[in-house]
Amino acid sequence: MTEYTSYDLVEWGQPFERRRNALPEPSGVEVLVRVTAAGLCHSDLHVQKGYMDLGEEGRLTFAERGAQLPMTFGHEIAGVVEAVGPEVTTVTPGQQVLVFPWIGCGECEACREDRESDCSSMRIIGLKQKGGFATHCLVENEKFLVDIEGLDAADVVPHACSGITVYNALEKMGALRDGEWMAIMGCGGLGMNAIAIARAMGFENIIAVDIDDAKLDAARQMGAVKVMNSKRDDAVAELQRLAEGRLMGVIDTFGGASTGRIAVRALAKAGRYVVVGQAGGDFKMPQVWLPQKAMTVRGSHVGNSPQLRALIDMVRAGKIKQMPIERRPLSQINQAVEDLEHGRVTGRIVFQPDQDDE
Repeated sequence: MTEYTSYDLVEWGQPFERRRNALPEPSGVEVLVRVTAAGLCHSDLHVQKGYMDLGEEGRLTFAERGAQLPMTFGHEIAGVVEAVGPEVTTVTPGQQVLVFPWIGCGECEACREDRESDCSSMRIIGLKQKGGFATHCLVENEKFLVDIEGLDAADVVPHACSGITVYNALEKMGALRDGEWMAIMGCGGLGMNAIAIARAMGFENIIAVDIDDAKLDAARQMGAVKVMNSKRDDAVAELQRLAEGRLMGVIDTFGGASTGRIAVRALAKAGRYVVVGQAGGDFKMPQVWLPQKAMTVRGSHVGNSPQLRALIDMVRAGKIKQMPIERRPLSQINQAVEDLEHGRVTGRIVFQPDQDDE
């Protein structure tokens, strides 16, 4: 084989297009992965539109972030090693691997400490480097591959993004005392994984919040103790009631004005609000609440390579409940994007490029 297939974005705001590309030959420590699973993340919808909503500040375009078209997006990637560069020592052809996509500059203090998500000059696979919406993906260094032999690639591939994103956020939120509660806002792919991973990390008093009752039912199955539909007029009071007046932590996987408003009003004094979702808009609250409520408002961006390895160890140990996975051929990418945009997906859509007819 000298060519491979990808579904690329050629123009911002337009559908993904099928393209043929020359198959790269890995050199040095590079590894060529034949993609068997590629997750569709909600951020891929922002990428397709070409911008993120900054509310009163306008828009941040992906072109301004350094993305260039045409580009193969997709940052949740798993597959089989097909070829390796001559300097590769830790993986071999035929091995099943998960790709860590949040690659930093490699030179700053954050990168030296394996805190890639804190790098200010990230070179993300699926944004600035060709990603997983393809039959093959070239990974620049073997160190960004995690062994997943014996696991189902489609089941574990969301951990490369949604898994480590919420794991990082939960670590930043910190432990809860007995009788304290946390809320996970948004029950999409991020939220479902957040519930499962929170339970695996020892959190028990979890309230799931969403506007879709079907997703709230799924959240109960994932381990949420209580659920709340936030479309109700008294959402703040009801969330405080469900938490028995002790809502000390909120992980916001939606990250919009509506969830921010509820979170900062429902939190008890000294509560922590951690935002990972990027729906956009403006975050507004009375400034005086920060000192008077001793509140922590914090953002958390994706996650780091040691966290991904720790998560896979937890999966192998059977500690993390499997989130719902809907498997589709990559050729259905544009329909999948539409379904995700309109809230018709529970859990994660995972493409299987090797299942497409050539």
